[in-house]
Amino acid sequence: MKKITTLLLGLLFTLTLAQAPANYYNGTAGLEGPALKTKLSQIITAGAQDKGYAGLYNAYPTTDTDSFYENDGSVLDMYSEDPTGPDPYNYQHGVKKCGDIGANEGGCYNREHIIPQSLFSQNAPMVSDIHHIRPADGKVNGYRSNYPFGVVSNPSRISLNGSKVGTSGSAGYGGTVFEPIDEFKGDIARMVLYFVTRYESKLSTFNTGNLLGGSPFPGLQSWELEVMKTWAANDPVSDWEIVRNNGSYAFQKNRNPFIDNPQWITDIWGAALATSESNAAKTSLILYPNPVKNGELNVKGNDLNKIETAKIFDATGKLVQTISQPFKNGNKLNLKNLPKGVYILYTEQATSKFMVD
Repeated sequence: MKKITTLLLGLLFTLTLAQAPANYYNGTAGLEGPALKTKLSQIITAGAQDKGYAGLYNAYPTTDTDSFYENDGSVLDMYSEDPTGPDPYNYQHGVKKCGDIGANEGGCYNREHIIPQSLFSQNAPMVSDIHHIRPADGKVNGYRSNYPFGVVSNPSRISLNGSKVGTSGSAGYGGTVFEPIDEFKGDIARMVLYFVTRYESKLSTFNTGNLLGGSPFPGLQSWELEVMKTWAANDPVSDWEIVRNNGSYAFQKNRNPFIDNPQWITDIWGAALATSESNAAKTSLILYPNPVKNGELNVKGNDLNKIETAKIFDATGKLVQTISQPFKNGNKLNLKNLPKGVYILYTEQATSKFMVD
């Protein structure tokens, strides 16, 4: 789990900027707004090498190895990593690769385009740019589909590590969005902002979907830009992002400038409207007994009586039970004949994992 405090941010900035080669960002001093974005686009495009889509799997052992959580050498997957406990499953590099959606979580991993391929018609070099393509569980990659990123207010699917897809609760957009866990929101924001910076001259030729802006500046739709700025501000650059940026530079000879210098996000697009998400649940719940053995799940937490709905998702992310006013008369949930397995309890307060034995 990231444990970066405000007092360390200045030191972190110095360390991250020092990772870039000397003079790499020459010409950016004094620039801001569209001028800074365009200059950065020129810098990170010059010298960049396209190693091909197939080459990504060869790079991932250097760029996406878990040396920070379990520290076991497995694939670091944002959609299955549990930063607070054991992962529900993990992958070894080169084992269980798949070219399509997996049948179940933990079945195979593939290459997830943070900016969907459909928006740029699978054209090079976007289709193989490692800075926005991460190894990810095939099933959860399928959940994400080509939806934009945002805060989910009403989930239809939840992965085993708590990533969600469902109705948007982000201001300015009411469609379907995908929301990763808090640990990786800043990572995704900096990848999205990298993409619209590197490819700003091509944005007018891409499909915008519900994500891209269609012009060099600002490059994103206004609602999505505010989500990305907020996520980047709330989830600072982590050590493993720095390692990944260095590995990506070694692989394709360009860098993500917003990892090297997070301040450039504000210099280009302005400060986030808010540094917190009022509709994002932060209150933890305690579930017991866990595993559940008698069909009753006890829940401990603050203001349980204010929770309007509890939803239970199975290991495939499928909604299997909905309970209205679940804690009106106590703190027990009666589970409906759930078979043995892993489940996710979703409420307005928190997303928690439990087992049925």
